[in-house]
Amino acid sequence: MHLLPIRYLLISAAILLPAQASAQDLSDGEPRRVRVALGPQLVPSYPGSDDLVLRPLFDIARARGNAEFAFEAPDESFGFTLVRTGNLTFGPSLGLEGKRKSSEVGGTLPDVGFTVEVGAFAQYAVSENIRLRAEARQGLGGHDGFISVLSADYVLRDGDRQLLSVGPRLKLTDITYQDSYFGIRPEDASPGLPAYDADGGLQSAGVAVGYIRQFTPGWGIYSYVKYDRLLADPADSPVVQQFGSRDQIAGGAALTYTFGSGVR
Repeated sequence: MHLLPIRYLLISAAILLPAQASAQDLSDGEPRRVRVALGPQLVPSYPGSDDLVLRPLFDIARARGNAEFAFEAPDESFGFTLVRTGNLTFGPSLGLEGKRKSSEVGGTLPDVGFTVEVGAFAQYAVSENIRLRAEARQGLGGHDGFISVLSADYVLRDGDRQLLSVGPRLKLTDITYQDSYFGIRPEDASPGLPAYDADGGLQSAGVAVGYIRQFTPGWGIYSYVKYDRLLADPADSPVVQQFGSRDQIAGGAALTYTFGSGVR
C-alpha cells in the first residue's frame, strides 16, 4: 500500500527495505538499478470518509542486469517475495492505517487509533499481462481487525519505458474492523446516529489504474487513480450517511528517478 503519511512511510522503510535487500542476492556482480518515486496524493482521511487529505506518495523498485522492474500495483501493501514457485509467489506484507479522530464523526464516537497491519500475500502470474493477488492482514492496535483484499491487474508495458495497469478490487473485513469504523455502540448513539451493528464481510468493490512513464534514463513519472464503492453493512452505516460517502476516491502523481550501475 503506497497510501502513507510520511511517518508511516519511515516505519515501513525501516522494517521492509533491509528485509528486501537481504532476500535478494546482490553479490553476483550484475548491474543494479533502483527507481524511487516521490510526490503528492489525495486519499480519504479514514475509511468511509468524504474528505480527502494530502499525503506523500512514495514507491521504490529494484532491478538487476537487463531485467525489467517487476510490476507492483499502486495500491498493494509493502512487502517482498519470500517464496517463488513457478508463476506463484508468496511473501509478508505490511499495511498502515491512520487515526480517525472523534471530531471527524461528530464528536460522539470514539477515536480509532493508528493501526499497523501485518500479514502475507500470494500472487499468481496468469500470463505476461494478467496478475492475480490476494492479501490478508491482521491489525495490531487501532481497529484490531482483519482485512483481506483480492485483486486482478491487466498490465500493458513497453519494457521500463511505459507501463499501464488496470484491474478490479474486492475488500473484505471482519466484524472488529467494521465495528471500529462503521458501527455505533448503544452508549455512543445520539440523534441522527442510532446504534448500528456492522457484521463484517464484504466492505467495498472498486478499480485501480496505474501509469508509469520514463522520459529519460533517469527521470519519469509514476501516477495512479483508484475508486472504491462501499457495499453491504458499511454502505448502510449511519456514520457514512452522516459524515462520509460510499464513494471512495484516491489518486496521486510522483516524479521518479532511476539510478545505479545499469543506468545509461
